[in-house]
Amino acid sequence: MALYDTINKDIPAAMKARDKVRLETLRNIKKVFLEAKTAPGSDGELSDAAALKILQKLAKQGKESAETYIQAGRKELADEELAQVSVIEEYLPKALSEEEITAKVKEIIAKTGASSMKDMGKVMGIASKEMAGQAEGGTISKIVRSFLA
Repeated sequence: MALYDTINKDIPAAMKARDKVRLETLRNIKKVFLEAKTAPGSDGELSDAAALKILQKLAKQGKESAETYIQAGRKELADEELAQVSVIEEYLPKALSEEEITAKVKEIIAKTGASSMKDMGKVMGIASKEMAGQAEGGTISKIVRSFLA
């Protein structure tokens, strides 16, 4: 089942459970998905890859907002943000550990025959596709750079 359909199916379940945080979060996700589907230049469809990118972005924004609230001394608002982030993360694939990312990067470097920083773009392109939704680009980049430097 497509991610968009899963979110749509879970909204009534959240209503029945009277789970306010989950319902609000799922409605927000659906709104962002609909905006992406109807954006100029889109074909009216939302692939799971695009949906995953949207969910990752929402989770990252939520974490950053929570951090800002904590710095401002607004713990209650930070807790709300983090509760929404935890709902979003339920729909994301399990994140890879740094060891798993390192192993995959080694594998990709061996496959491509990369040996210097000139090959970083090639390695990053493959690594980003293979680990989409499971690892942040910055972490992948740091590990690739450490091997090619």
